[in-house]
Amino acid sequence: MTAVTIPVRGAGFAGYDVVVGRGLIAEAGARIGALRFRRVFVAADAAVDALHGDRLRAGLDEAGIVHAGTTVPSGEASKSFAGLQALLSAIADAGLDRGDAVVALGGGVTGDLAGLAAALWMRGVALIQIPTTLLAQVDSSVGGKTAIDLPHGKNLVGAFHQPRLVLADVDALSTLPERQLRSGWAESLKHGLICDPDYFARLTGEDAVALTADRAALARVVARSVEIKAQVVGQDEKEAGARALLNLGHTFGHAVEAELGFDDAVLTHGEAVAIGCCLAFRFSAAQGLCGAEEAERVTRAFANAGLPTRLPQGLSADALLARMREDKKAQGGRLTLILARGIGRAFVEKGADAEAVRDFLVAEGAA
Repeated sequence: MTAVTIPVRGAGFAGYDVVVGRGLIAEAGARIGALRFRRVFVAADAAVDALHGDRLRAGLDEAGIVHAGTTVPSGEASKSFAGLQALLSAIADAGLDRGDAVVALGGGVTGDLAGLAAALWMRGVALIQIPTTLLAQVDSSVGGKTAIDLPHGKNLVGAFHQPRLVLADVDALSTLPERQLRSGWAESLKHGLICDPDYFARLTGEDAVALTADRAALARVVARSVEIKAQVVGQDEKEAGARALLNLGHTFGHAVEAELGFDDAVLTHGEAVAIGCCLAFRFSAAQGLCGAEEAERVTRAFANAGLPTRLPQGLSADALLARMREDKKAQGGRLTLILARGIGRAFVEKGADAEAVRDFLVAEGAA
């Protein structure tokens, strides 16, 4: 399978490429060397490092790139001030300077954490993303969002820091648990719901075979999702307008994640996005913005992918609403939601009616 290169270009940042293909972890040293980095610091998810770290380091050695590194404990808990301090201390011990680069090897947690560390270290050093989960390949590794969590909510402390290169090796997905594949599928479905109904239809049709380990199908999915995200990021790097659309499902989903304590064992981020997208469409239907049949089609698509579509039991509507008011898109305590006039027709709704949202959450089963 020939690698596909998707350029990410925008007026406010230096452009970079996202490469999608097979065997890219082994090739990373040569590709990093072409960017003239002679020293890098590898921040690797601990579980991923055991599976893929040796191949990455062998490639760096072959390319003559000096490297140091550390592992990041798997799981959302690493996206914390303690996790950030530990990583920055390791970078300091390695003596990284402004001419060097941080390499993030792992899923969205590692990419977010290492990206924020790169943004902060000496006021910004280069970042290279090597995402190894489907969710990170189709979404979080592209666009320069980096962050850690607070007890108040997800990704509240962060910075925009675009990578210099993204290498999405679909071979890495062969070691991914089925649940993580499905979590990444949720983000791909979300991209179709935002602006590409034909892509959404494909994901519920022929390319759904990707969930059964078809690498060519997965590569097509990753490439198309990256194309969609690259187009949006190129128009609006720092979420002043159109980029907010990429948060479809996230205001509802992040609130659920926060109420459940950001526990991946209970609910993964992709599962939260699935619930959030379904809620966003059902709320849109309840508000008369789209048809009930489209909302049902969306719910059915996520369910057919083995993803949750309903609120977990025992959650409070008031608590969820309070979490939603703390969302990064909220302004003046007023809700900003990404809603839809149909599949592929998402839009930003500023100042959404909080009481209508609360009533909707109650109708959805919240206490």
